[in-house]
Amino acid sequence: MGARIIDLRLSTFYDKSELRDKAFRKAHVRSGELFIEKQSLDARDKNAIHWKVRATVISPEINNDFERELPEKLIIENKKRDKHIAVVGSGPAGFFAAYRLALSGFKVTLIEQGKEVEIRKDDIDNFEKGGELNERSNYSFGEGGAGTFSDGKLTSRSKHIGQERGFIMDSYIESGAPEEIAYLSKPHLGSDNLKKIVKKLREKFIAAGGKMLFDIQMTGLHLDNDSLDDKKVNAVETDKGKIDVDYLIVAPGHSSYMTYKMLISSGVRFAIKSFAIGTRVEHPQALINSSQWDRESMRGLKAAEYKLTFKGENLLPSYSFCMCPGGKVVPSTPTKGSNIVNGMSDYSRASGTANSGIVVGINLNDMMRRELDPIEALDWLDTLERKFYDAAGGYAAPAVKIKDFLNGRTTKKLPESSFPLGLVSGDFRALLPKVISKSLALGLNNFSSKIHGYDQGLMLGLESKTSSPIRAERDKAGKCDGFANLYICGEGSGYAGGIVSSGADGLKAAGDILSKE
Repeated sequence: MGARIIDLRLSTFYDKSELRDKAFRKAHVRSGELFIEKQSLDARDKNAIHWKVRATVISPEINNDFERELPEKLIIENKKRDKHIAVVGSGPAGFFAAYRLALSGFKVTLIEQGKEVEIRKDDIDNFEKGGELNERSNYSFGEGGAGTFSDGKLTSRSKHIGQERGFIMDSYIESGAPEEIAYLSKPHLGSDNLKKIVKKLREKFIAAGGKMLFDIQMTGLHLDNDSLDDKKVNAVETDKGKIDVDYLIVAPGHSSYMTYKMLISSGVRFAIKSFAIGTRVEHPQALINSSQWDRESMRGLKAAEYKLTFKGENLLPSYSFCMCPGGKVVPSTPTKGSNIVNGMSDYSRASGTANSGIVVGINLNDMMRRELDPIEALDWLDTLERKFYDAAGGYAAPAVKIKDFLNGRTTKKLPESSFPLGLVSGDFRALLPKVISKSLALGLNNFSSKIHGYDQGLMLGLESKTSSPIRAERDKAGKCDGFANLYICGEGSGYAGGIVSSGADGLKAAGDILSKE
């Protein structure tokens, strides 16, 4: 029994039979097993767009000693352990930290201030139909974190997380995700799949012995201050009572300002970091398809994506962020009186509209020309988010056609949009700080030269949650400086971004605890 790696060029609408026939023919075998290792779309030649597929063929007809190289697995050793660990936040970082620890035999309590994904979906639907915003159950807060209502992208530029990435992908596939996420170069789950997957993962966590508490908010820490060395957290104070802990992992996400401020008041050190501010733009998906594929649709493909960057001389960098093909723009504010937007899409990416964040990278210390403390950074961002709410008179999205923005105008008659709460005409040059609006305009002008018709699109709302403006002072495993048993991980730590890198950050925090026990 031998094996051979085969590289294939396949049509965008290939099926398993075509893949098998071509792979076996190229491997010079008539039978055997076939495993896809990698698959990516090659659209450099728009007249010959195709899938590049790398596969391994295993067959008794191949006479060599080659064996398929399998990724190294994250080892989970289950044994009874008497330590209790509380994990705060059920996004990817918090969940996967809690899940690994529960599988390893610890007593684990996962605390989530929001609600179960099924109830969360009802609360979001109610808000979008004109109901009241639930500050504990919305697009930002609730089971699965902000990523549950997103495109569910699983790409990550993080290095040295092979085992963690494999564990995350395997967990998703076991919970109903399509197997293609293991080999696609740009895998995504879609929000419709994520809602089902998150529920399945909860069931697996509970079956492993974990305890999950919803609608419960951490309000403080009980510290042992008698130690001459690092501080130790003895218990977590919540709005429903105290929970004793041996270790505490906090994975707050990037939107929980209240949690940040509580941690700072408890002695957790944070520092200012770079992040990005901007808006979300929306176009007909057919326009993006035409630019990327030279046709409005293509058999076998869902919807075209784009990635844009621009850095002019003496300007802040501008770039596209979290592009959602075939998606919609959603009201993602977690708190009353503020107004921000985000993008999401289902697995089919079939809405007919494309949206993306177009943002400008900033550092508040540089922009303000002074050293800010972390609370000032959070307050600055909160003020900007409330400014957009005041400009709209609520949760409708301030909007302007890109072409009008570039020409220094507002848009009186706004087109239809996927945004569910309506649009109001907005002056983004007045709403955004001058240095941001200037860099945004020059970036959008550049992007319009790269994608024909891009300036016909619509800018809507404030995109302010690309990442947190502050970063916890912690080690690589997530343990906070000056604390013996407190970890901060995921997007809320300032060290991770996106589903996979956040989940890996949580798994590493769990691994550090395992190394001590």
